[in-house]
Amino acid sequence: MAMIIKNVDLDGQLTDVRLADGLIAEIDDNLTGLNMIDGHGGALIPGLHDHHIHLNGTAAAMNSVRCGPPEVTAAAKLIEVLNKPGSGWLRGVGYHHSVAGEIDRAWLDEHGPDRPIRIQHRGGRLWILNSLAMNELELSEPNNGRFYDADLHIRKTSSFPDLRPLIQKLLSWGITGVTEVTPSNSIAEFNHYLKNTAPLRVTVMGKAALSDLGHNQVGPLKLHYHDHDLPELDNLATEINAAHNRGRNVAAHCVTRAELMLTLAAIEQAGPLAGDRIEHAAIADEAAIDWMKKLDMIVVTQPNFIAERVDAYVEDVEPHDLPHLWRLKSFQDVGLKLAAGSDAPFGDPNPWKAMAAAVSRPSGFENEAISPETALALYTKPVNDAGAPARQIAVGEQADICLLDCNWADARRDLAVVNVRATWIGGELVYHLVD
Repeated sequence: MAMIIKNVDLDGQLTDVRLADGLIAEIDDNLTGLNMIDGHGGALIPGLHDHHIHLNGTAAAMNSVRCGPPEVTAAAKLIEVLNKPGSGWLRGVGYHHSVAGEIDRAWLDEHGPDRPIRIQHRGGRLWILNSLAMNELELSEPNNGRFYDADLHIRKTSSFPDLRPLIQKLLSWGITGVTEVTPSNSIAEFNHYLKNTAPLRVTVMGKAALSDLGHNQVGPLKLHYHDHDLPELDNLATEINAAHNRGRNVAAHCVTRAELMLTLAAIEQAGPLAGDRIEHAAIADEAAIDWMKKLDMIVVTQPNFIAERVDAYVEDVEPHDLPHLWRLKSFQDVGLKLAAGSDAPFGDPNPWKAMAAAVSRPSGFENEAISPETALALYTKPVNDAGAPARQIAVGEQADICLLDCNWADARRDLAVVNVRATWIGGELVYHLVD
Protein backbone atom coordinates (compact mmCIF):
# COMPACT_ATOMS: atom_id res chain seq x y z
CA MET A 1 0.00 0.00 0.00
CA ALA A 2 1.30 3.44 -0.94
CA MET A 3 2.04 5.79 1.95
CA ILE A 4 3.17 9.39 2.30
CA ILE A 5 5.38 10.40 5.22
CA LYS A 6 4.94 14.13 5.80
CA ASN A 7 7.36 16.60 7.37
CA VAL A 8 10.54 14.57 7.66
CA ASP A 9 14.09 15.82 8.03
CA LEU A 10 16.29 14.91 5.05
CA ASP A 11 19.72 16.53 4.97
CA GLY A 12 18.51 19.33 7.23
CA GLN A 13 15.45 20.17 5.15
CA LEU A 14 11.80 19.34 5.81
CA THR A 15 10.15 17.42 3.00
CA ASP A 16 7.69 14.61 2.24
CA VAL A 17 8.39 11.06 1.08
CA ARG A 18 6.05 8.73 -0.81
CA LEU A 19 6.45 4.96 -0.57
CA ALA A 20 4.99 2.66 -3.23
CA ASP A 21 5.62 -0.90 -4.41
CA GLY A 22 8.20 -1.45 -1.70
CA LEU A 23 10.34 1.48 -2.85
CA ILE A 24 10.92 5.14 -2.11
CA ALA A 25 8.84 6.48 -4.99
CA GLU A 26 8.98 10.27 -4.58
CA ILE A 27 10.64 12.94 -2.46
CA ASP A 28 9.07 16.38 -2.71
CA ASP A 29 7.29 19.09 -0.76
CA ASN A 30 3.53 19.11 -0.26
CA LEU A 31 2.81 15.54 -1.36
CA THR A 32 -0.81 14.48 -0.85
CA GLY A 33 -2.66 11.19 -0.76
CA LEU A 34 -5.10 9.06 1.18
CA ASN A 35 -2.63 7.22 3.43
CA MET A 36 -0.42 9.72 5.24
CA ILE A 37 1.62 9.80 8.46
CA ASP A 38 3.13 12.91 10.05
CA GLY A 39 6.88 12.71 10.65
CA HIS A 40 6.82 15.67 13.08
CA GLY A 41 10.18 16.89 11.76
CA GLY A 42 12.02 13.69 12.66
CA ALA A 43 14.95 12.45 10.61
CA LEU A 44 14.13 9.76 8.05
CA ILE A 45 17.10 7.39 7.71
CA PRO A 46 17.79 3.99 6.14
CA GLY A 47 16.74 1.06 8.28
CA LEU A 48 19.51 -0.30 10.47
CA HIS A 49 21.17 -3.69 9.94
CA ASP A 50 22.88 -5.63 12.72
CA HIS A 51 25.67 -7.40 10.83
CA HIS A 52 26.62 -9.76 13.68
CA ILE A 53 23.99 -11.20 16.01
CA HIS A 54 23.03 -14.58 17.48
CA LEU A 55 19.24 -14.57 17.29
CA ASN A 56 18.40 -17.69 19.28
CA GLY A 57 20.89 -16.79 21.99
CA THR A 58 19.62 -13.23 22.21
CA ALA A 59 16.00 -14.35 22.39
CA ALA A 60 16.89 -16.81 25.15
CA ALA A 61 18.86 -14.14 27.01
CA MET A 62 15.75 -11.98 27.22
CA ASN A 63 14.38 -14.60 29.63
CA SER A 64 17.67 -15.19 31.44
CA VAL A 65 19.24 -13.84 34.61
CA ARG A 66 22.02 -11.30 34.14
CA CYS A 67 25.06 -12.59 36.04
CA GLY A 68 27.79 -10.12 35.16
CA PRO A 69 28.72 -6.46 34.71
CA PRO A 70 27.30 -3.91 34.70
CA GLU A 71 24.25 -5.32 36.51
CA VAL A 72 26.18 -7.74 38.74
CA THR A 73 29.68 -6.84 39.93
CA ALA A 74 30.15 -8.79 43.19
CA ALA A 75 29.57 -12.29 44.53
CA ALA A 76 26.93 -11.15 47.01
CA LYS A 77 24.84 -9.63 44.22
CA LEU A 78 25.20 -12.77 42.10
CA ILE A 79 23.98 -14.92 44.99
CA GLU A 80 21.04 -12.55 45.43
CA VAL A 81 19.91 -12.66 41.79
CA LEU A 82 20.32 -16.44 41.55
CA ASN A 83 18.11 -16.99 44.58
CA LYS A 84 15.15 -14.91 43.52
CA PRO A 85 11.90 -16.94 43.51
CA GLY A 86 11.47 -19.31 40.60
CA SER A 87 11.26 -22.93 39.53
CA GLY A 88 12.60 -25.13 36.76
CA TRP A 89 15.77 -24.36 34.84
CA LEU A 90 17.60 -21.14 35.72
CA ARG A 91 19.58 -19.77 32.80
CA GLY A 92 22.19 -17.11 33.54
CA VAL A 93 24.17 -15.06 31.04
CA GLY A 94 27.01 -12.57 30.95
CA TYR A 95 29.14 -13.94 33.78
CA HIS A 96 32.69 -12.60 34.17
CA HIS A 97 35.36 -13.76 36.62
CA SER A 98 35.58 -10.25 38.10
CA VAL A 99 32.27 -10.99 39.87
CA ALA A 100 33.18 -14.04 41.97
CA GLY A 101 36.22 -15.65 40.42
CA GLU A 102 36.25 -18.94 38.49
CA ILE A 103 32.97 -20.28 39.82
CA ASP A 104 32.18 -23.95 39.29
CA ARG A 105 29.72 -26.71 40.08
CA ALA A 106 30.57 -26.70 43.79
CA TRP A 107 30.15 -22.91 44.04
CA LEU A 108 26.71 -23.06 42.42
CA ASP A 109 25.67 -26.00 44.61
CA GLU A 110 26.65 -24.03 47.72
CA HIS A 111 25.29 -20.61 46.81
CA GLY A 112 22.53 -21.24 44.28
CA PRO A 113 18.91 -22.35 44.65
CA ASP A 114 17.64 -25.93 44.59
CA ARG A 115 16.97 -26.02 40.84
CA PRO A 116 19.03 -26.80 37.71
CA ILE A 117 21.37 -23.88 36.94
CA ARG A 118 23.41 -23.14 33.83
CA ILE A 119 25.36 -19.91 33.55
CA GLN A 120 27.09 -18.76 30.38
CA HIS A 121 30.32 -16.78 30.53
CA ARG A 122 30.08 -13.57 28.54
CA GLY A 123 32.74 -14.83 26.13
CA GLY A 124 30.21 -17.39 24.91
CA ARG A 125 32.34 -20.53 25.07
CA LEU A 126 31.97 -21.50 28.73
CA TRP A 127 28.91 -22.84 30.52
CA ILE A 128 28.95 -23.51 34.29
CA LEU A 129 26.42 -26.06 35.56
CA ASN A 130 25.39 -27.09 39.05
CA SER A 131 24.88 -30.72 40.08
CA LEU A 132 21.13 -30.70 39.42
CA ALA A 133 21.72 -29.44 35.89
CA MET A 134 24.35 -32.09 35.22
CA ASN A 135 22.02 -34.77 36.52
CA GLU A 136 19.19 -33.51 34.29
CA LEU A 137 21.50 -33.69 31.27
CA GLU A 138 23.00 -37.02 32.36
CA LEU A 139 26.49 -35.54 32.45
CA SER A 140 29.27 -36.67 34.76
CA GLU A 141 32.33 -35.00 33.26
CA PRO A 142 33.94 -32.59 33.74
CA ASN A 143 33.47 -32.95 37.46
CA ASN A 144 33.79 -29.20 38.06
CA GLY A 145 30.76 -28.45 35.86
CA ARG A 146 32.66 -26.09 33.56
CA PHE A 147 31.87 -26.94 29.94
CA TYR A 148 33.73 -25.31 27.07
CA ASP A 149 32.20 -25.19 23.59
CA ALA A 150 29.28 -27.33 24.73
CA ASP A 151 26.59 -24.82 23.74
CA LEU A 152 25.16 -26.99 20.96
CA HIS A 153 24.69 -29.95 23.31
CA ILE A 154 23.13 -27.82 26.03
CA ARG A 155 20.78 -26.01 23.64
CA LYS A 156 19.45 -29.36 22.41
CA THR A 157 17.77 -29.81 25.78
CA SER A 158 15.09 -27.38 24.65
CA SER A 159 13.38 -26.25 21.47
CA PHE A 160 14.23 -23.08 19.60
CA PRO A 161 13.20 -19.97 21.54
CA ASP A 162 10.32 -17.75 20.53
CA LEU A 163 11.86 -14.96 18.43
CA ARG A 164 8.82 -12.69 18.36
CA PRO A 165 9.62 -10.54 21.43
CA LEU A 166 13.17 -10.01 20.17
CA ILE A 167 12.03 -9.11 16.66
CA GLN A 168 9.60 -6.55 18.04
CA LYS A 169 12.40 -5.01 20.10
CA LEU A 170 14.70 -4.86 17.06
CA LEU A 171 11.99 -3.18 14.99
CA SER A 172 11.49 -0.61 17.76
CA TRP A 173 15.16 0.39 17.35
CA GLY A 174 14.76 0.83 13.59
CA ILE A 175 16.47 -2.45 12.71
CA THR A 176 15.16 -3.81 9.42
CA GLY A 177 17.61 -6.66 8.90
CA VAL A 178 20.15 -8.86 10.66
CA THR A 179 22.98 -11.24 9.87
CA GLU A 180 22.79 -14.40 12.00
CA VAL A 181 26.37 -15.53 12.65
CA THR A 182 26.22 -18.61 14.91
CA PRO A 183 28.88 -21.05 13.63
CA SER A 184 26.77 -24.15 14.37
CA ASN A 185 23.92 -23.03 12.10
CA SER A 186 22.92 -25.85 9.78
CA ILE A 187 19.79 -26.78 7.82
CA ALA A 188 17.44 -26.95 10.82
CA GLU A 189 18.53 -23.55 12.13
CA PHE A 190 18.33 -22.00 8.66
CA ASN A 191 14.75 -23.21 8.19
CA HIS A 192 13.87 -21.98 11.69
CA TYR A 193 15.11 -18.49 10.84
CA LEU A 194 13.36 -18.43 7.47
CA LYS A 195 10.09 -19.37 9.13
CA ASN A 196 10.25 -17.22 12.25
CA THR A 197 12.04 -13.93 11.52
CA ALA A 198 9.48 -12.05 9.40
CA PRO A 199 9.34 -9.16 8.68
CA LEU A 200 13.12 -8.76 9.13
CA ARG A 201 15.49 -9.30 6.24
CA VAL A 202 17.81 -12.05 7.43
CA THR A 203 21.08 -13.52 6.20
CA VAL A 204 22.29 -16.72 7.89
CA MET A 205 25.93 -17.73 8.25
CA GLY A 206 26.95 -21.15 9.47
CA LYS A 207 28.25 -24.53 8.46
CA ALA A 208 29.41 -25.81 5.08
CA ALA A 209 26.13 -27.75 4.76
CA LEU A 210 24.30 -24.48 4.05
CA SER A 211 26.19 -24.21 0.76
CA ASP A 212 24.01 -27.01 -0.63
CA LEU A 213 20.84 -24.93 -0.25
CA GLY A 214 21.70 -22.43 -2.97
CA HIS A 215 19.49 -19.90 -1.17
CA ASN A 216 20.07 -16.16 -1.43
CA GLN A 217 19.72 -15.82 2.34
CA VAL A 218 22.69 -18.12 2.99
CA GLY A 219 25.62 -16.05 4.21
CA PRO A 220 29.33 -16.84 4.49
CA LEU A 221 30.87 -19.97 5.94
CA LYS A 222 31.56 -19.13 9.58
CA LEU A 223 35.11 -19.96 10.69
CA HIS A 224 35.23 -20.11 14.48
CA TYR A 225 38.60 -21.15 15.84
CA HIS A 226 40.35 -20.05 19.02
CA ASP A 227 43.94 -19.80 20.20
CA HIS A 228 43.77 -23.21 21.88
CA ASP A 229 42.50 -25.08 18.80
CA LEU A 230 43.87 -23.19 15.79
CA PRO A 231 44.13 -25.41 12.70
CA GLU A 232 47.24 -25.81 10.59
CA LEU A 233 47.64 -23.08 8.00
CA ASP A 234 47.28 -25.47 5.06
CA ASN A 235 44.13 -27.02 6.52
CA LEU A 236 42.50 -23.64 7.08
CA ALA A 237 43.44 -22.49 3.58
CA THR A 238 41.90 -25.67 2.16
CA GLU A 239 38.66 -25.02 4.09
CA ILE A 240 38.53 -21.46 2.77
CA ASN A 241 39.28 -22.57 -0.78
CA ALA A 242 36.48 -25.15 -0.65
CA ALA A 243 33.98 -22.44 0.32
CA HIS A 244 35.24 -20.13 -2.40
CA ASN A 245 34.90 -22.89 -4.98
CA ARG A 246 31.21 -23.07 -4.05
CA GLY A 247 30.94 -19.32 -4.60
CA ARG A 248 30.64 -18.73 -0.87
CA ASN A 249 32.53 -16.22 1.23
CA VAL A 250 34.06 -16.89 4.62
CA ALA A 251 33.60 -14.93 7.83
CA ALA A 252 36.31 -15.59 10.40
CA HIS A 253 36.07 -15.04 14.15
CA CYS A 254 39.24 -13.11 15.06
CA VAL A 255 39.46 -11.80 18.62
CA THR A 256 43.14 -12.41 19.34
CA ARG A 257 46.24 -11.44 17.41
CA ALA A 258 47.03 -15.10 16.66
CA GLU A 259 43.54 -15.79 15.32
CA LEU A 260 43.70 -12.77 13.04
CA MET A 261 47.18 -13.37 11.66
CA LEU A 262 46.54 -17.06 10.94
CA THR A 263 43.26 -16.23 9.22
CA LEU A 264 44.84 -13.57 7.02
CA ALA A 265 47.66 -15.94 6.07
CA ALA A 266 45.15 -18.65 5.15
CA ILE A 267 42.99 -16.28 3.10
CA GLU A 268 46.07 -15.03 1.30
CA GLN A 269 47.15 -18.60 0.55
CA ALA A 270 43.68 -19.64 -0.65
CA GLY A 271 43.15 -16.38 -2.51
CA PRO A 272 40.62 -13.84 -1.20
CA LEU A 273 37.10 -13.65 -2.58
CA ALA A 274 35.38 -10.26 -2.61
CA GLY A 275 33.05 -10.26 0.38
CA ASP A 276 35.24 -12.25 2.78
CA ARG A 277 34.84 -10.95 6.33
CA ILE A 278 36.83 -10.62 9.51
CA GLU A 279 34.50 -10.73 12.50
CA HIS A 280 35.58 -8.56 15.46
CA ALA A 281 39.24 -7.75 14.62
CA ALA A 282 39.38 -6.97 18.33
CA ILE A 283 43.17 -6.56 18.40
CA ALA A 284 44.68 -5.21 15.20
CA ASP A 285 48.04 -3.45 14.94
CA GLU A 286 49.17 -1.46 11.90
CA ALA A 287 50.62 -4.53 10.19
CA ALA A 288 47.31 -6.37 10.52
CA ILE A 289 45.36 -3.34 9.28
CA ASP A 290 47.58 -3.05 6.21
CA TRP A 291 47.23 -6.78 5.54
CA MET A 292 43.43 -6.65 5.80
CA LYS A 293 43.42 -3.70 3.41
CA LYS A 294 45.67 -5.55 0.96
CA LEU A 295 43.31 -8.55 0.96
CA ASP A 296 40.25 -6.27 0.64
CA MET A 297 38.67 -7.69 3.79
CA ILE A 298 35.38 -6.51 5.22
CA VAL A 299 35.75 -5.91 8.97
CA VAL A 300 32.61 -6.30 11.07
CA THR A 301 33.32 -4.85 14.49
CA GLN A 302 31.46 -4.26 17.76
CA PRO A 303 31.75 -0.62 18.92
CA ASN A 304 29.68 -1.44 22.01
CA PHE A 305 32.29 -3.70 23.61
CA ILE A 306 34.80 -0.97 24.43
CA ALA A 307 32.11 0.82 26.46
CA GLU A 308 30.58 -2.29 28.02
CA ARG A 309 33.85 -3.97 29.05
CA VAL A 310 36.48 -1.26 29.39
CA ASP A 311 37.34 -2.00 33.04
CA ALA A 312 37.89 -5.69 32.33
CA TYR A 313 39.95 -4.89 29.22
CA VAL A 314 42.25 -2.57 31.15
CA GLU A 315 42.75 -5.31 33.74
CA ASP A 316 43.03 -8.34 31.44
CA VAL A 317 44.51 -7.18 28.12
CA GLU A 318 48.29 -6.91 27.76
CA PRO A 319 49.31 -3.22 27.98
CA HIS A 320 51.01 -3.30 24.57
CA ASP A 321 47.71 -4.46 23.00
CA LEU A 322 45.47 -1.78 24.52
CA PRO A 323 46.20 0.82 21.78
CA HIS A 324 45.12 -1.77 19.19
CA LEU A 325 41.84 -2.70 20.88
CA TRP A 326 38.50 -2.37 19.08
CA ARG A 327 39.75 0.21 16.62
CA LEU A 328 37.50 2.31 14.40
CA LYS A 329 39.13 5.49 13.12
CA SER A 330 42.32 3.65 12.17
CA PHE A 331 40.26 1.27 10.03
CA GLN A 332 38.40 4.18 8.50
CA ASP A 333 41.57 6.18 7.79
CA VAL A 334 43.09 3.45 5.59
CA GLY A 335 39.84 2.85 3.75
CA LEU A 336 38.98 -0.58 5.15
CA LYS A 337 35.47 -1.76 4.39
CA LEU A 338 33.79 -1.53 7.77
CA ALA A 339 30.42 -2.47 9.26
CA ALA A 340 29.14 -3.16 12.76
CA GLY A 341 27.01 -5.57 14.72
CA SER A 342 26.15 -6.12 18.35
CA ASP A 343 27.33 -9.72 18.89
CA ALA A 344 24.22 -10.03 21.06
CA PRO A 345 23.64 -11.72 23.45
CA PHE A 346 27.30 -11.15 24.35
CA GLY A 347 26.83 -7.43 23.70
CA ASP A 348 23.89 -5.08 24.07
CA PRO A 349 21.67 -5.41 20.97
CA ASN A 350 20.63 -1.73 21.03
CA PRO A 351 22.39 -0.21 17.97
CA TRP A 352 21.96 3.35 19.23
CA LYS A 353 24.05 2.60 22.33
CA ALA A 354 26.71 1.06 20.08
CA MET A 355 26.77 4.09 17.80
CA ALA A 356 27.07 6.36 20.82
CA ALA A 357 29.98 4.23 22.06
CA ALA A 358 31.70 4.64 18.69
CA VAL A 359 31.42 8.42 18.96
CA SER A 360 32.26 8.84 22.67
CA ARG A 361 34.80 6.22 23.64
CA PRO A 362 36.13 5.68 27.18
CA SER A 363 39.15 7.54 28.52
CA GLY A 364 42.33 6.25 26.96
CA PHE A 365 40.59 5.04 23.80
CA GLU A 366 39.29 8.37 22.46
CA ASN A 367 41.68 8.44 19.49
CA GLU A 368 39.64 5.74 17.74
CA ALA A 369 36.35 7.67 17.97
CA ILE A 370 34.39 8.41 14.79
CA SER A 371 31.69 10.91 13.84
CA PRO A 372 27.97 10.24 14.38
CA GLU A 373 27.50 10.08 10.61
CA THR A 374 30.23 7.46 10.22
CA ALA A 375 28.82 5.49 13.14
CA LEU A 376 25.38 5.47 11.52
CA ALA A 377 26.91 4.31 8.24
CA LEU A 378 28.25 1.18 9.96
CA TYR A 379 24.64 0.10 10.52
CA THR A 380 23.15 1.08 7.17
CA LYS A 381 25.10 -1.15 4.79
CA PRO A 382 23.10 -3.40 2.41
CA VAL A 383 21.68 -6.65 3.76
CA ASN A 384 24.01 -8.95 1.83
CA ASP A 385 27.05 -6.70 1.45
CA ALA A 386 28.54 -5.28 4.63
CA GLY A 387 31.40 -3.84 2.59
CA ALA A 388 29.27 -1.70 0.29
CA PRO A 389 28.59 2.02 0.79
CA ALA A 390 25.84 2.89 3.25
CA ARG A 391 22.31 2.97 1.86
CA GLN A 392 20.64 6.34 1.27
CA ILE A 393 17.16 7.82 1.31
CA ALA A 394 16.69 8.31 -2.43
CA VAL A 395 14.05 7.68 -5.08
CA GLY A 396 14.20 4.10 -6.30
CA GLU A 397 15.81 2.73 -3.14
CA GLN A 398 14.18 -0.07 -1.18
CA ALA A 399 11.83 1.35 1.43
CA ASP A 400 13.55 -0.21 4.45
CA ILE A 401 13.61 2.94 6.54
CA CYS A 402 13.03 4.34 10.01
CA LEU A 403 11.79 7.65 11.37
CA LEU A 404 13.44 9.21 14.41
CA ASP A 405 11.70 11.25 17.08
CA CYS A 406 13.95 14.26 16.40
CA ASN A 407 15.89 15.80 13.54
CA TRP A 408 19.41 14.62 12.77
CA ALA A 409 21.07 17.74 14.16
CA ASP A 410 19.57 16.91 17.55
CA ALA A 411 20.05 13.15 17.25
CA ARG A 412 23.78 13.38 16.55
CA ARG A 413 24.38 15.21 19.84
CA ASP A 414 23.68 12.01 21.80
CA LEU A 415 22.82 8.91 19.80
CA ALA A 416 22.27 6.88 22.98
CA VAL A 417 18.99 8.66 23.73
CA VAL A 418 17.52 8.57 20.22
CA ASN A 419 14.07 6.99 19.92
CA VAL A 420 12.58 5.55 16.75
CA ARG A 421 9.05 6.69 15.96
CA ALA A 422 8.34 4.27 13.09
CA THR A 423 9.96 1.53 11.00
CA TRP A 424 9.11 0.34 7.50
CA ILE A 425 10.31 -2.77 5.66
CA GLY A 426 9.57 -2.98 1.96
CA GLY A 427 7.32 0.03 2.36
CA GLU A 428 5.15 -1.69 5.00
CA LEU A 429 4.81 -0.04 8.39
CA VAL A 430 6.06 -2.69 10.84
CA TYR A 431 6.54 -0.57 13.96
CA HIS A 432 4.87 2.65 15.08
CA LEU A 433 5.49 4.28 18.45
CA VAL A 434 2.23 5.33 20.04
CA ASP A 435 2.62 8.92 21.28
